[in-house]
Amino acid sequence: MHQSSELWLKLAAEELESAIAHVDAREIAAALRLLPRVHLSLKLSTEQLDMLELMSPWEYTAWIRPILGHGSGFDSPGWNAVRKAAPDLGRAFHDLRREQGLSLVDVYRLGREHEELYQLAEALAEFDERATMWRVRHYKVVERIIGGEVIGTQGTPVELLGKLVQRQFYPELWKVRNELTELAKQDQ
Repeated sequence: MHQSSELWLKLAAEELESAIAHVDAREIAAALRLLPRVHLSLKLSTEQLDMLELMSPWEYTAWIRPILGHGSGFDSPGWNAVRKAAPDLGRAFHDLRREQGLSLVDVYRLGREHEELYQLAEALAEFDERATMWRVRHYKVVERIIGGEVIGTQGTPVELLGKLVQRQFYPELWKVRNELTELAKQDQ
């Protein structure tokens, strides 16, 4: 399960890198074709965590955890590559948006006039949401299997995973929704 999940995460990272190159080259349609593969890779990796819940906490602790040694999710090459690429995708999107002289509010209010940019913004929001779902699922599986008040394999308290659940790659894409809601209230 760990190995196949790692492959999905590595695929997500590679597709992210390609999408970034396309956005940087102003090939938005090509980037938009790749990003659903990133989303699906994260979804599949998240769903695979269900397999671990079919083991009893004792079986996992006695059989799997010793094999992991000091390895942890923090050591995942795939997840780390996804985390590394995510800011570059945000940078590429914002560079394109600024180049067109648009604020984030404009991207959403004028979305029909800037369809590809709007679709790209929503693809980033979906990516961020799927990454959050992976974090939540990973944390809950760890808590269910080894407990929430113990030290993880790398000497890190499991509670730290719970705090990471609140992290977002693109908080500005979530905050703009608040602005849009307030603007809509004013227009009524």
